Amino acid sequence: MQASDKVARQFMEALPHSRALGMVLEKMEDGVAVVSMPYDERFIGDPVTRVIHGGAVSALMDTASGASVMCHPAGSVSTATLDLRIDYMRPATPGQRITARAECYHVTRTVAFVRVTTTDDDASRPVAAATGAFTLERPKGAKA
Repeated sequence: MQASDKVARQFMEALPHSRALGMVLEKMEDGVAVVSMPYDERFIGDPVTRVIHGGAVSALMDTASGASVMCHPAGSVSTATLDLRIDYMRPATPGQRITARAECYHVTRTVAFVRVTTTDDDASRPVAAATGAFTLERPKGAKA
C-alpha cells in the first residue's frame, strides 16, 4: 500500500458519518476511489417508495471524492470540499447497495478536481453524477 493510500484509508475511516452510514472502501489507487454503502431502512427518505434519502447519497459521493483526492499521486495530507455539484438522475432501487466511483482527474497547487458517479445494481443507469473541487494540502516542503 502506498503512503497516499494509507493516508486516504485513515481519512475515510476517521469520518463518523462514514461509519454511521456503513460505508466500505472497495478500491483506492492513483486518484480513484470506490466506496459503497448498503441499503439501510434508517436512511429512507420517502416511506412510501422506500428510496434512500438524497442526503445519504450525497454523503457517499462527497466521501468517495475526498478519498480520491487523498490517494492521488500528488500526495495530499488533507482535503475539504470546496464545491460539489450533484445531478440526481433517478432514485436508487430500494434494497440495493449503492456504489460511488470517484476520480481525481486534475490537481493544481491547492485545488483538486473530481468526477464521481453513483450506481446501484444497474450500473448502466447512474443514480447520480457530480463534479467537485476540493482543497489540496500537500506535505510541508512538497513540490507542486
